[in-house]
Amino acid sequence: MTTATMELSDGLAVLTLARPAASNALDRALKEGLLDALRSLAADDSVRAVLLRAEGRNFCVGQDLAEHVTALDTDAATAMATVREHYNPLITALAGIQVPVVVAIQGACVGAGLGIALAGDIRISGRSSTFATAFTGIGLASDSGLSHSLARALGTARAAGLMLLGDRINAARALEWGLVHRVVDDSELDTAARELAARLAAGPTAAYREVKALLERSDADLAETLEHEANAQQRLGASADHRAAVTAFLSKTTPVFTGH
Repeated sequence: MTTATMELSDGLAVLTLARPAASNALDRALKEGLLDALRSLAADDSVRAVLLRAEGRNFCVGQDLAEHVTALDTDAATAMATVREHYNPLITALAGIQVPVVVAIQGACVGAGLGIALAGDIRISGRSSTFATAFTGIGLASDSGLSHSLARALGTARAAGLMLLGDRINAARALEWGLVHRVVDDSELDTAARELAARLAAGPTAAYREVKALLERSDADLAETLEHEANAQQRLGASADHRAAVTAFLSKTTPVFTGH
């Protein structure tokens, strides 16, 4: 059964979690399908932006607990092997994509589902969406990179509150705290997310790669940051997109970016 699909058009890869009847709970098939798709698009030079979305009412409710209980009953000592086998490489692959990744979130975004969403670059949410870590509620800490990504997104105080208390926050609070970039009506989510991702796919891809690399190094000291920025600008200054954009600006026309 297909549980993760990918389509590519005009430089935009649309990656869809397709297990809606289970609220896109992450069973082995979905985790492996998603990881295969991420590895495939990472190796495709024609991809200039990625949209990660989900079918159904909910984005992702995290680990499939029915499958997890079966793993516990079979061999409790190896039940958590999925963290190293699936979640770690999955988050590494998603966070390592060099082009912009837009995540469209509807309904519940919980546990590892939240970890996956935070591995993207820009999150756009439906107005009725809710967000939670959920791990301590079942006697666990966190995985899918949440202790890193949530603290970077919200600061340690808010991250600690969400992780320790297990509180659920709505889309309005997520926007206020900076967890998401934009909130739209639920009925507009798919269209708005696709438009945003298509805009990025038509943009200056080389510049986007450099921006992502700079943000990944945002914990560097000022001197290192200035050097990283100078190197990035040196590389981009020689790019065809930069020259075309400057020429278009001077001639008062709209630049057409090729991604080079």
